[in-house]
Amino acid sequence: MAKKDGIRKLFDNIAPEYDRLNHILSLNIDKRWRKKAVREIADTGAPLQVLDVACGTGDFTIEIVRHVAPGSKVTGIDLSEGMLNIGREKMARLGVEAELVEGDCEALPYEADRIDRISVGFGVRNFEHLELGLREMHRVLKPGGKLVILELSIPSNAFVRWCYKLYFLKILPAIGGLVSGNRGAYEYLPASVLRFPAPDKFIRMMETAGFSKVEHRALTLGICRMYIGKKGGA
Repeated sequence: MAKKDGIRKLFDNIAPEYDRLNHILSLNIDKRWRKKAVREIADTGAPLQVLDVACGTGDFTIEIVRHVAPGSKVTGIDLSEGMLNIGREKMARLGVEAELVEGDCEALPYEADRIDRISVGFGVRNFEHLELGLREMHRVLKPGGKLVILELSIPSNAFVRWCYKLYFLKILPAIGGLVSGNRGAYEYLPASVLRFPAPDKFIRMMETAGFSKVEHRALTLGICRMYIGKKGGA
Protein backbone atom coordinates (compact mmCIF):
# COMPACT_ATOMS: atom_id res chain seq x y z
CA MET A 1 0.00 0.00 0.00
CA ALA A 2 1.31 3.46 -0.92
CA LYS A 3 2.01 5.73 2.02
CA LYS A 4 -0.66 8.12 0.72
CA ASP A 5 -3.36 5.44 0.89
CA GLY A 6 -2.23 4.39 4.34
CA ILE A 7 -2.31 7.98 5.60
CA ARG A 8 -5.83 8.46 4.24
CA LYS A 9 -7.10 5.33 5.97
CA LEU A 10 -5.29 6.16 9.21
CA PHE A 11 -6.82 9.61 9.51
CA ASP A 12 -10.26 8.47 8.35
CA ASN A 13 -10.12 5.97 11.20
CA ILE A 14 -9.12 8.36 13.99
CA ALA A 15 -11.10 11.39 12.76
CA PRO A 16 -13.96 11.16 15.33
CA GLU A 17 -11.57 11.44 18.30
CA TYR A 18 -8.79 13.42 16.63
CA ASP A 19 -9.63 16.92 17.87
CA ARG A 20 -10.22 15.91 21.47
CA LEU A 21 -7.07 13.83 21.66
CA ASN A 22 -4.97 16.41 19.84
CA HIS A 23 -5.76 19.14 22.35
CA ILE A 24 -5.41 16.84 25.37
CA LEU A 25 -2.10 15.37 24.27
CA SER A 26 -0.62 18.74 23.31
CA LEU A 27 -1.89 20.33 26.55
CA ASN A 28 -3.59 22.91 24.27
CA ILE A 29 -0.21 24.44 23.41
CA ASP A 30 -0.99 23.77 19.75
CA LYS A 31 -3.55 26.60 19.86
CA ARG A 32 -0.82 29.10 20.79
CA TRP A 33 1.40 27.88 17.97
CA ARG A 34 -1.40 28.35 15.45
CA LYS A 35 -2.04 31.89 16.64
CA LYS A 36 1.62 32.78 16.01
CA ALA A 37 1.44 31.31 12.52
CA VAL A 38 -1.83 33.07 11.71
CA ARG A 39 -0.16 36.41 12.41
CA GLU A 40 2.27 35.60 9.60
CA ILE A 41 -0.55 34.66 7.25
CA ALA A 42 -3.00 37.47 8.00
CA ASP A 43 -0.31 40.14 7.75
CA THR A 44 -2.17 42.59 5.51
CA GLY A 45 -5.47 44.45 5.47
CA ALA A 46 -6.07 43.41 1.85
CA PRO A 47 -8.26 40.40 0.95
CA LEU A 48 -6.26 37.20 0.47
CA GLN A 49 -6.60 33.87 -1.29
CA VAL A 50 -5.43 31.39 1.36
CA LEU A 51 -4.92 27.65 0.97
CA ASP A 52 -4.60 25.52 4.11
CA VAL A 53 -2.82 22.36 2.97
CA ALA A 54 -3.31 19.09 4.87
CA CYS A 55 -6.01 20.93 6.79
CA GLY A 56 -7.40 17.89 8.63
CA THR A 57 -10.41 18.85 10.75
CA GLY A 58 -9.88 22.53 10.01
CA ASP A 59 -8.55 24.02 13.26
CA PHE A 60 -5.93 26.05 11.39
CA THR A 61 -8.40 26.90 8.64
CA ILE A 62 -10.90 28.28 11.16
CA GLU A 63 -8.27 30.40 12.90
CA ILE A 64 -7.18 31.84 9.55
CA VAL A 65 -10.75 32.70 8.51
CA ARG A 66 -11.21 34.59 11.76
CA HIS A 67 -8.18 36.82 11.19
CA VAL A 68 -7.85 37.53 7.47
CA ALA A 69 -9.31 40.70 5.97
CA PRO A 70 -12.96 40.82 4.84
CA GLY A 71 -13.35 39.58 1.29
CA SER A 72 -10.68 36.90 1.69
CA LYS A 73 -11.27 33.34 0.52
CA VAL A 74 -9.89 30.48 2.61
CA THR A 75 -9.81 26.91 1.33
CA GLY A 76 -8.63 23.78 3.10
CA ILE A 77 -7.48 20.66 1.28
CA ASP A 78 -6.80 17.20 2.71
CA LEU A 79 -6.59 13.56 1.65
CA SER A 80 -8.94 12.33 4.38
CA GLU A 81 -12.65 12.78 3.76
CA GLY A 82 -13.27 11.59 7.31
CA MET A 83 -11.25 14.48 8.74
CA LEU A 84 -12.89 16.94 6.34
CA ASN A 85 -16.37 15.84 7.39
CA ILE A 86 -15.50 16.59 11.02
CA GLY A 87 -14.17 19.98 9.89
CA ARG A 88 -17.33 20.81 7.94
CA GLU A 89 -19.51 19.94 10.94
CA LYS A 90 -17.33 22.09 13.18
CA MET A 91 -17.45 25.08 10.81
CA ALA A 92 -21.22 24.84 10.47
CA ARG A 93 -21.53 24.80 14.26
CA LEU A 94 -19.22 27.81 14.66
CA GLY A 95 -20.64 29.77 11.72
CA VAL A 96 -17.26 29.85 9.94
CA GLU A 97 -17.26 30.01 6.14
CA ALA A 98 -14.50 28.19 4.30
CA GLU A 99 -14.38 25.56 1.59
CA LEU A 100 -12.93 22.17 2.51
CA VAL A 101 -12.02 19.93 -0.43
CA GLU A 102 -10.64 16.42 -0.68
CA GLY A 103 -7.48 16.39 -2.74
CA ASP A 104 -3.86 15.37 -3.09
CA CYS A 105 -1.49 17.88 -1.54
CA GLU A 106 1.24 16.70 -3.90
CA ALA A 107 -0.91 17.46 -6.96
CA LEU A 108 -2.82 20.59 -6.01
CA PRO A 109 -5.89 21.21 -8.24
CA TYR A 110 -5.06 24.89 -8.82
CA GLU A 111 -3.44 26.91 -11.55
CA ALA A 112 0.02 28.38 -11.06
CA ASP A 113 0.47 31.78 -9.40
CA ARG A 114 -3.00 31.81 -7.87
CA ILE A 115 -2.67 31.74 -4.06
CA ASP A 116 -1.49 34.58 -1.77
CA ARG A 117 -0.78 32.51 1.33
CA ILE A 118 -0.36 28.80 1.99
CA SER A 119 -0.41 27.26 5.46
CA VAL A 120 0.40 23.74 6.63
CA GLY A 121 -0.27 22.87 10.25
CA PHE A 122 1.37 19.63 11.44
CA GLY A 123 0.73 17.85 8.15
CA VAL A 124 3.80 18.28 5.97
CA ARG A 125 5.55 15.33 7.61
CA ASN A 126 2.79 13.07 6.28
CA PHE A 127 3.53 13.85 2.62
CA GLU A 128 4.59 10.77 0.71
CA HIS A 129 6.95 12.84 -1.44
CA LEU A 130 7.96 15.89 0.58
CA GLU A 131 9.99 17.57 -2.16
CA LEU A 132 7.09 17.24 -4.61
CA GLY A 133 4.65 18.71 -2.10
CA LEU A 134 6.92 21.70 -1.55
CA ARG A 135 7.29 22.27 -5.30
CA GLU A 136 3.52 22.11 -5.75
CA MET A 137 2.95 24.71 -3.05
CA HIS A 138 5.55 26.95 -4.65
CA ARG A 139 3.89 26.50 -8.05
CA VAL A 140 0.43 27.67 -6.96
CA LEU A 141 1.69 30.63 -4.90
CA LYS A 142 1.56 34.05 -6.50
CA PRO A 143 4.89 35.88 -6.90
CA GLY A 144 5.41 37.58 -3.55
CA GLY A 145 3.24 34.98 -1.82
CA LYS A 146 4.14 33.29 1.44
CA LEU A 147 4.21 29.74 2.79
CA VAL A 148 3.90 29.22 6.56
CA ILE A 149 4.50 25.74 7.97
CA LEU A 150 4.06 24.54 11.55
CA GLU A 151 5.59 21.17 12.35
CA LEU A 152 6.46 19.23 15.47
CA SER A 153 10.15 18.76 16.09
CA ILE A 154 12.79 17.21 18.33
CA PRO A 155 14.05 19.67 20.98
CA SER A 156 17.77 20.37 20.91
CA ASN A 157 18.21 20.44 24.71
CA ALA A 158 19.23 16.95 25.87
CA PHE A 159 17.01 16.81 28.98
CA VAL A 160 13.97 18.27 27.22
CA ARG A 161 14.58 15.84 24.35
CA TRP A 162 14.65 12.88 26.77
CA CYS A 163 11.36 13.94 28.39
CA TYR A 164 9.86 14.62 24.98
CA LYS A 165 10.74 11.17 23.63
CA LEU A 166 9.46 9.47 26.79
CA TYR A 167 6.12 11.25 26.41
CA PHE A 168 5.91 10.86 22.63
CA LEU A 169 7.01 7.23 22.35
CA LYS A 170 5.45 5.76 25.50
CA ILE A 171 2.71 7.90 27.02
CA LEU A 172 1.09 9.34 23.89
CA PRO A 173 0.55 5.96 22.14
CA ALA A 174 -0.94 4.48 25.31
CA ILE A 175 -3.43 7.32 25.85
CA GLY A 176 -4.20 7.73 22.17
CA GLY A 177 -4.75 4.02 21.71
CA LEU A 178 -6.97 3.78 24.78
CA VAL A 179 -9.24 6.65 23.72
CA SER A 180 -9.29 6.07 19.96
CA GLY A 181 -8.99 2.29 19.90
CA ASN A 182 -6.12 2.64 17.40
CA ARG A 183 -2.77 2.48 19.16
CA GLY A 184 -0.99 2.00 15.84
CA ALA A 185 -2.06 5.44 14.66
CA TYR A 186 -0.63 7.05 17.78
CA GLU A 187 2.60 5.11 17.35
CA TYR A 188 2.88 6.31 13.74
CA LEU A 189 2.34 10.00 14.64
CA PRO A 190 5.35 10.39 16.99
CA ALA A 191 7.50 8.17 14.77
CA SER A 192 6.77 10.49 11.85
CA VAL A 193 8.10 13.42 13.90
CA LEU A 194 11.33 11.55 14.64
CA ARG A 195 11.79 10.82 10.92
CA PHE A 196 11.16 14.40 9.77
CA PRO A 197 14.22 16.25 8.42
CA ALA A 198 16.21 18.40 10.84
CA PRO A 199 15.58 22.16 10.53
CA ASP A 200 18.69 22.92 8.47
CA LYS A 201 17.92 20.12 6.03
CA PHE A 202 14.26 21.11 5.71
CA ILE A 203 15.21 24.73 5.06
CA ARG A 204 17.47 23.54 2.22
CA MET A 205 14.57 21.49 0.85
CA MET A 206 12.35 24.57 0.83
CA GLU A 207 15.05 26.57 -0.95
CA THR A 208 15.55 23.79 -3.52
CA ALA A 209 11.78 23.87 -4.16
CA GLY A 210 12.14 27.55 -5.08
CA PHE A 211 11.35 29.40 -1.86
CA SER A 212 13.43 32.43 -0.93
CA LYS A 213 14.03 34.31 2.31
CA VAL A 214 13.36 31.08 4.20
CA GLU A 215 13.38 31.50 7.96
CA HIS A 216 12.76 29.20 10.90
CA ARG A 217 11.61 29.82 14.47
CA ALA A 218 11.72 27.35 17.35
CA LEU A 219 8.61 27.46 19.55
CA THR A 220 8.26 26.08 23.08
CA LEU A 221 11.83 24.83 23.49
CA GLY A 222 11.87 23.50 19.93
CA ILE A 223 8.90 21.16 20.38
CA CYS A 224 7.34 22.96 17.43
CA ARG A 225 8.99 24.88 14.61
CA MET A 226 7.62 27.46 12.23
CA TYR A 227 9.08 27.71 8.75
CA ILE A 228 8.36 30.69 6.50
CA GLY A 229 9.27 30.93 2.84
CA LYS A 230 8.38 33.36 0.07
CA LYS A 231 8.01 33.08 -3.67
CA GLY A 232 10.16 35.59 -5.49
CA GLY A 233 8.39 38.55 -7.04
CA ALA A 234 6.74 41.79 -6.06
